[in-house]
Amino acid sequence: MSVKSCEKVEKSQVALTIEVEAEAFEAAMEKAYRKMRGKINVPGFRPGKAPRKIIEGMYGPSVFFDEAINIAFPDAYEAAVKEKELPVVGYPAVELVGECTRQGFTFKAVAPVYPEVTLGQYKGLSAPKAELSVAAEDVERRLKALADRNTRLETVEREAREGDTAVIDFEGFLDGKPFDGGKGTNHSLELGSGSFVPGFEEQVVGMKAGDEKDIDITFPEDYHADLAGKAVVFKVKCSSVKEKEVPAMDDDFAKDVSEFDTLEELKADLEKKISEERQKEIDREFEDELMTQVAEGVTAEVPDAMVEGQARQFLENFKSQVAQQGIPYDQYLQLTGMSEAKILEDAREPALRQVRMDLAVAAIIKAENITVSDEDVEAEFKRMADQFGMDVEMVKKYLQTDTIRDQLCSRKAVDIVVENAIAVKPEEKPAEDAPAEENPAEKPKRTRKKKTDEESPAGEAAEKPKRTRKKKAEEAEKPDGSENHGE
Repeated sequence: MSVKSCEKVEKSQVALTIEVEAEAFEAAMEKAYRKMRGKINVPGFRPGKAPRKIIEGMYGPSVFFDEAINIAFPDAYEAAVKEKELPVVGYPAVELVGECTRQGFTFKAVAPVYPEVTLGQYKGLSAPKAELSVAAEDVERRLKALADRNTRLETVEREAREGDTAVIDFEGFLDGKPFDGGKGTNHSLELGSGSFVPGFEEQVVGMKAGDEKDIDITFPEDYHADLAGKAVVFKVKCSSVKEKEVPAMDDDFAKDVSEFDTLEELKADLEKKISEERQKEIDREFEDELMTQVAEGVTAEVPDAMVEGQARQFLENFKSQVAQQGIPYDQYLQLTGMSEAKILEDAREPALRQVRMDLAVAAIIKAENITVSDEDVEAEFKRMADQFGMDVEMVKKYLQTDTIRDQLCSRKAVDIVVENAIAVKPEEKPAEDAPAEENPAEKPKRTRKKKTDEESPAGEAAEKPKRTRKKKAEEAEKPDGSENHGE
């Protein structure tokens, strides 16, 4: 192999002209012959036993050329990339140059490479930063949530009211026929929760144990295609009605739900936790805004391969999210009317932002000559082991040292930006009515919110670029690594 030329072209690509000489091509031809001979019929020879010269005599000397080129190309390309020390970031576009003969062949490979990056300003930036504030109402809301989790349901012999839980059997009928996913047995439905299709829960109110009732429902127009706008009938039987028994807010409650002896101590602890959570969120938003500015200030010709690779990573992450919800990915596409091509297309913009963020962080690491000691890496392994209750050596089986080192370097880079930034008071925004929260239903249910052509689930999940090249160590996950319309 010899590199005839190596030149930069647009969009952070390099064009290599590479020659594969006779000796290397002959070795590839022999491999091609051994691979293909079992599929070539030669009279007088059992399959795979005909000599190479006989086959070439019958079918021509170029019979193995195409396969030999495919065999020779990868090694020649990799050797050329290594010789020229090119930081390639994707697959090359390849074309033959001239004719292929027994003396070899020449090909041109255009490969995307890591771009040259010029940092803009990354010190002395300013961004809004909210002041920490925790009101008594915040603590009361957290207390109420704690009480709700410890509320008992007691069976009552009366008609169901809003706020009660009705235990029901139901089955839905469209044009007199049951429809898939429209049946449920012994289902606990909290009346007023909005978890079923609009109009369903209101008609359960007033039922008592033993009652049976037909409930007429028209599905919303934005429901999935099979049932959108359709009028159906649910046959419902109520087996029991239960009301909430909310615990009293007193010292006994505090003892039951926490390690504290008094309600005041519990409230103080909740206030502390809320403060810590909000401070983290304030710091994160401040950091995000700063790093967005840094990324926008970067000058670089970003190769398409890096954006496409990041978009595909977003897609794989989204597939995992869908799978965790128990929804087959193909079924999700069918129900939402989305296509994978559309998801990838819509993910390109957030993918480009993420790539620019990664380039910015890497450029800061280089500009500041940031390094991480072996001791720092070991300390991080130990911190993660303590966090997840695992042995350090077990953590090391799941996370590579280089990954942790990259995370720590990235964290240091972001810290430099934050430590040299100026926090300003956020501008006050006019109050807006909060939109009504949509619950996609226990229902006869839309599987997730239906996406329009202007929305992309993968792009939506990736809307905010991560602040580091890889997932931050302190946010790392533990290292070990059919639709029902009625529920």
